[in-house]
Amino acid sequence: QVQLVESGGGLVQAGGSLRLSCAASGIFFTINRMGWYRQAPGKQRELVGAISSVGSTEYADSVKGRFTISRDSAKNTVYLQMNSLKPEDTNVYYCHAVFILSAGRGPNGYWGQGTQVTVSL
Repeated sequence: QVQLVESGGGLVQAGGSLRLSCAASGIFFTINRMGWYRQAPGKQRELVGAISSVGSTEYADSVKGRFTISRDSAKNTVYLQMNSLKPEDTNVYYCHAVFILSAGRGPNGYWGQGTQVTVSL
């Protein structure tokens, strides 16, 4: 079984910064795409940013220029550097990763437990 453990959430004032981390553990062959999503109460989960195994990135329009996603493949960890935070960034942030559990098998997606980010005025 694989596991994704997030850390780095918390309370920050508007204009501040936070860095989220998500570490993958368990038994698997490789990790393909890794990403961060967020979900506010009563709303659908939305993509914040994602990064492929070769480093290609994509971002939601609302965070472009403020958030940066990166990964350390040796540590099986993905990061989300969040700068110039706004109150509307307040959400639960979820890590997602697509694993290949063993050679020749198809991809399987897993979610982390979520970490709260709160941005105050």
